[in-house]
Amino acid sequence: MALEDFALETDRCSQCSYCKWIPFDQMKSWRFAKNCPSVSYNNFNSYSARGRYAVSRSLIKKQIPYTDTVRHIVFSCMTCGSCDVSCKICRYNLYPLEMVRELKFKLVEDGQDLDEHRAVIESLKKEQNTMMQPKAVRGKWAEDLDVPRLFSQKAEILFHAGCRLSYDTEIQSSAVAAVQILQKAGLDVGIMGEREICCGGRIYSMGYRDEFARFAGENIAAWEKAGVKTVVTSCADGYHAFKRLYPEFGSRVEVLHTVELLHRLIMAKKLEFHSEVPMTVTYHDPCHLGRQGEPYVPWNGVEKKIKNQIIVYEPERPRYNGAFGVYDPPREILERIPGVRFLEMERIREYSWCCGAGGGVREAYPEYSGWTAAERIAEAKATGAEALVSACPWCERNFMDAVGDDSMKVFDIIDLVKLAM
Repeated sequence: MALEDFALETDRCSQCSYCKWIPFDQMKSWRFAKNCPSVSYNNFNSYSARGRYAVSRSLIKKQIPYTDTVRHIVFSCMTCGSCDVSCKICRYNLYPLEMVRELKFKLVEDGQDLDEHRAVIESLKKEQNTMMQPKAVRGKWAEDLDVPRLFSQKAEILFHAGCRLSYDTEIQSSAVAAVQILQKAGLDVGIMGEREICCGGRIYSMGYRDEFARFAGENIAAWEKAGVKTVVTSCADGYHAFKRLYPEFGSRVEVLHTVELLHRLIMAKKLEFHSEVPMTVTYHDPCHLGRQGEPYVPWNGVEKKIKNQIIVYEPERPRYNGAFGVYDPPREILERIPGVRFLEMERIREYSWCCGAGGGVREAYPEYSGWTAAERIAEAKATGAEALVSACPWCERNFMDAVGDDSMKVFDIIDLVKLAM
């Protein structure tokens, strides 16, 4: 698609402002009723989905030029997708998330991208990761693991660590634990090690569509060569890229997040808990595992109108509303860990507040990214929990940076599983 394909949709937005809030029937307090970090932080309508529809309309009609303000409005969107859910649930069947992505693609193609994002892309081209680290040490996290490297050996299951876990030494122990747990369960698992490359998910959300396509093609080719049947990752960004975006490039492998596979193993009694973990926790739904973690449904159709009024799609268009993301497996795992007391935040599942790390915002606007994380930490504290648990290293890194020396602990769910085994 192209931004111009959203020309009619930009006129359909009724400016209702539902995109700024979680659905009214889901609200439990005024304090945690908002859903869009961008408009909440900037407090100006243009930073909401309805405002970005207006910006898109003006750009399509060439009514405004590119300016620093336009760039800030576009690239401060985390593409968390919360507005997309509220739009579909509350009023219309618009596609603000897809529209904003096309808006970012348009700016990048027209040379209007940000210097901070260009630095990431240049590093990606050279070192094949978004962490601006040397490719040669990407597999160091697994140097003590006795696990097949799939560029020279075979295994049915590939564990993809991802950029953050490959290089962030403070949290990469969860990647080691994931592989060890899967091996203990008797699964045939391998890794790419130093030859693993970025999934491309983060640069896609920044607006770099062509670069994403290149990495998707390279990963798919590597999987086919290695005979991989299932790809497992602990990164929500990678999960979304592999499950929702790669099928359009020909990928046919099964894609699982680590929590899905661990849940299967626990239900089949192939993994059992023997130790108590005395801790009160709450769980954060990563955007790309939750509302954007729904299965890919192919569609190649057209939009029509009945009596020039009622919009229909032939064939019926997939309606991603976030309801069928990965929500139950992590919660059921936490509820089965001995000693864990699990409490829910107010905004959960498809209505969850973003961690603040997505869409290139962490790289370009760190203060705003940190504020978004701090808002979620405040919500976690309001439950009375002593620890915030999630299932994405980017979320966890952002929370850890925002917490600082605070009393709130941050864990990956894999860390608790390992403690309980």
